[in-house]
Amino acid sequence: MRLLHILSLRAYRQGKRVGAARMRRLFVAQLLTTIFLLAACLPRDTTPPTATPLPADTATPTQTIVWFPASATATPPAIPIYTNTPEMSPGIGAVTLSDDFSDDSLWDTAVSDQGSAAINMNRLSLAVQPGVYLASMRHDLTVADFYAELTVRPSLCRGDDSYGIIIRSTGASFYRFSLSCNGQILAERISGGVKLQIQEPVLSGDAPRPPAEARIGIWAAGMEMRLFLNGRFQFAVSERTFPSGGFGVFARASEDEPVSVTFSDFKVYAVDYIPPTSTPLPP
Repeated sequence: MRLLHILSLRAYRQGKRVGAARMRRLFVAQLLTTIFLLAACLPRDTTPPTATPLPADTATPTQTIVWFPASATATPPAIPIYTNTPEMSPGIGAVTLSDDFSDDSLWDTAVSDQGSAAINMNRLSLAVQPGVYLASMRHDLTVADFYAELTVRPSLCRGDDSYGIIIRSTGASFYRFSLSCNGQILAERISGGVKLQIQEPVLSGDAPRPPAEARIGIWAAGMEMRLFLNGRFQFAVSERTFPSGGFGVFARASEDEPVSVTFSDFKVYAVDYIPPTSTPLPP
């Protein structure tokens, strides 16, 4: 019996070991089968993925912005070159006439209820009633090219009242440069009593308001005539009707009040100037 029991125990232990080994073999077989099945599901020709190219109209990614770039050497700014203001009164020479208004025989003087022209204390005074125009001409003086200037001082003057200088006068024909009391300046040609405006009225900050004074200057050479106030150019006109003549001054009362203006320190300078000839255009 003891021998049979020992043999049975050995058989049991051997069977147990055989069962465990069998279980291990089954587990390994199942694991291999699972790996094989997973491998079978993958594509046979597997290659690493490549980057998809951007389409032609896709914007190229911008570079990284450098917020604080290194400072480059500063380029010195270009120095602007300015051209000189053209000479508006060229060729002025020596004084040919200097009149301090000490001789009342050199100018037209008169007194009436409508107005008066009188020389006193080195001034020529013109006084006119409303609606009256009065001129006083300088005697025995005829010039062609010149620069003439004199000082004007309006004392009673308003609105469209005007005064000024007459040049190249021959009887009832002359050029007249006017300053109005509202600050406008203009030029006219008077021919036989017919008036033609050759420079339309323009405002000027140099036109004096009572009781201020101004220095009127006229530069004339050939057909070119230029007006200056206090040495500053105002405008230019071109007219060949009257090449030479005399000088005068005037006052006009256009408003409903009298006008009073004085003139002093009259000077005339010679002008030697030949206008440049225009260059013909190529054919």
